[in-house]
Amino acid sequence: MRTAEISRNTNETRIRVAINLDGTGRQTINTGVPFLDHMLDQIARHGLIDLDIHCDGDTHIDDHHTVEDVGITLGQAVAAAVGDKKGLRRYGHAYVPLDEALSRVVIDFSGRPGLEFHVPFTRSHIGTFDVDLTQEFFQGFVNHALMTLHIDNLRGTNSHHQCETVFKAFGRALRMAAEIDPRAGDTIPSTNGSL
Repeated sequence: MRTAEISRNTNETRIRVAINLDGTGRQTINTGVPFLDHMLDQIARHGLIDLDIHCDGDTHIDDHHTVEDVGITLGQAVAAAVGDKKGLRRYGHAYVPLDEALSRVVIDFSGRPGLEFHVPFTRSHIGTFDVDLTQEFFQGFVNHALMTLHIDNLRGTNSHHQCETVFKAFGRALRMAAEIDPRAGDTIPSTNGSL
């Protein structure tokens, strides 16, 4: 089982993330930001990744630190769980629709952090959730998961649908990229022999 547990404590947040990449989608999530909890649930369910995430953050000031730091800590957990990347599929992709919205996510466990984020949200907030924090979450994630991540919302008029398709597609793409390829044996999926 490819698992990890990471704790991250700062003056702004106290976070614990436990992950099982070979799970069934079970999750216990409480970040103090309800919409973020809803999106993290999408990652677990659609990625078939078991997630246990708890955060005590300074949400009385703003949700920014919590959302970004959860992304950072989840990225650290994913990096720890994939380990040396031997036998990894490495690449993953998914298209996910939700009514009028459609998003595409492509992942490469490249060892190089990079984010291309193209989501033209149609409004600034989903309930009380600032949509700008979506990019902050994924930026924190890729910086610590050491992956290249391309996120494109191809269409959509409802911001909730736009955001949800992004997180669902991310879960599906992560599941694909993190899977062990039975044909690859214990090789590193790179011509230079390291990721």
